Parts: sequence; structure tokens; C-alpha cells
Amino acid sequence: MEHPSAPAHRGRVRWQGFLLAVSLLTFWSPPTTAQLALELMPAIPIKGKDVLFFVYNQTENLIGYAWFKGPIVNISRRIASYRIDTKRNTTGPAYSGREIIYPNGSLLFQNVTLEDTGYYTLQALNIDLQAELVTGQLRVYPELLKPTITSNSSDPVEHKGPVVFTCESEIQDVTYLWLINSQSVQNSTRLELSKDSRTLMLFSVTRSDRGPYECEIRNPVSAIRSDPFYLNVLYGPEAPTISPSGTHYRSGANLNLSCHAASNPPAQYSWLINGRPEQSTQEVTIPNITPNNSGSTCFVHNSVTRLNGTVVRTITVS
Repeated sequence: MEHPSAPAHRGRVRWQGFLLAVSLLTFWSPPTTAQLALELMPAIPIKGKDVLFFVYNQTENLIGYAWFKGPIVNISRRIASYRIDTKRNTTGPAYSGREIIYPNGSLLFQNVTLEDTGYYTLQALNIDLQAELVTGQLRVYPELLKPTITSNSSDPVEHKGPVVFTCESEIQDVTYLWLINSQSVQNSTRLELSKDSRTLMLFSVTRSDRGPYECEIRNPVSAIRSDPFYLNVLYGPEAPTISPSGTHYRSGANLNLSCHAASNPPAQYSWLINGRPEQSTQEVTIPNITPNNSGSTCFVHNSVTRLNGTVVRTITVS
């Protein structure tokens, strides 16, 4: 069964000696036998981990290997070479101190960096001074860091907008996914994702749009989600109500009234009892009511939305 291998370009060259300049090489077509091949292990390398270019399908009677950084053989880009008979490893100009060639030609990268991303070429030379080439590609991915969500307004007023959320990531080349109440987001009449899905736009916000909002970033290595983000939607006051709802009371009783209106932030309350202002509280007590107590008015005000509301309660005292 054939092993999967890294993307490769192959050929054979005839040398006058081991590791001579490329200008001295003459290319020729290889016979139809199993070709030198590379397999990247692991297939998706992560920054800071070790990665191996595993070599297989080596021909017999090899005398050595050489690795080059880039898609071609270039002496100035040689990482290292290995001579089989002497078991000697010689480093080159592109050696970083983190590469090791094994006796079978495999190349180990220790603690890979993003800068290690690129093409690498292996040259295997046999006793007839014929060299076979294979090129593999290494792409190193960063380990993802938790993204954060920013917004043009975390305290929007209801039915205003739009509210724009942005998923902030220190890592580039990632894909973005948005979730609201743990459900993935799709474009709709009120929601619009940017082309790269990094931003989410919410039109005509309502109090039910509190959240939570989360963004997730992904690359071939992993995925990580932001902390939940909540909106503090400002609204109201809605039409106020006075309780209790009764309208008939006995003379001499104490009347306790409470005014309520849905509002964020909480509404400010004030009263007008029998045409006279009373204390600015949500509840009011009218002691020893008489037939002259004809009615009460509750005023509500939201200091942020600057909206107001009024309710009148008319009572009969007998």
C-alpha cells in the first residue's frame, strides 16, 4: 500500500561529485520504479512542536543525503548533509541549529516556527553519482489564542442601531464563526456577517437581543471560542400601570398605590395626588382617604432613553 506523501517535485541528476554546484548537474528521466517520497509527521505541524520529514522509497547503494531550504538545489540554501559511510553530518548556510538528519535521510525540525513554513528539497546521491530529488512543503500553524469581542455599543437603545460586533484575534489566517445563545449565526433580515465573517452587524436591536454573543476562530490545528459578550439593551419606559386595580374604597381607609413600568435602566417615578405633587417614589400611601380623594397620577421617566409615560387612576370613596 502506498504511503501518503507531502507535495513533491522529483527528478534525477548526474553529478561529478557530491554536493557540487547546481550548474554542473545534468538532468535525466528516472526509470519507472518507486520514487523517493516524503511524508510529513504530523501532517499539520503546530508552532513550537517537532516535525519530521519522513523519507521512504530510498534506492539501494546510496552514499549520502543533503537537505535544502527551497524548491531547488542551491548550495547557499543547504541545511545539512549526511554521508552514510562515515556517518558524518555536515551543516550548511541554512542550518538553524534545530534540524537533524537521520541515517535514512529523514529530517527532524525541532521547535518549529512560523518562519519555517516553505518548501524543502531532499537530494539523495548513489554510488554512481546519480542524485534523486524530492521536494516537500511544510506549513506551520500557530496555536490559537482566545479571541475577544468588541462592539461599537454595548449599551444600545432599543430599536436603534446597528450594533456592530468584531471578533478580535491576534492570530491571522483563521476562519470565524459567530454564535448567539449558542446557535450559529446566518445572514438574515436583522443579522449581517462581513465577507470574512469577522464582524457581525445587528439591525434594530430589541431587548431580547441581550445575548450571549460568542465568536470562534479556527485553523486546521484547533478551534477556540471567546468569552460570552452581553448587550445591555436600553428601553422604556413602557406604559405604566398602577396597582391595586380597584377603584372603590371606604372613607377613612389607607390607600397604598404602586406604579410600575418596564424600563432599563429602571424608571424614575413621581406622583400627583389630588392635584398636588408627592414624593418621587415607586409606591405612595394616602392615609385616611375621603371623598375628596378623586384620583392619582403616576409619571415615569427614563433618564437615558429620555422617554416618559403617564397613568391616571380615578377612585370612588364612599
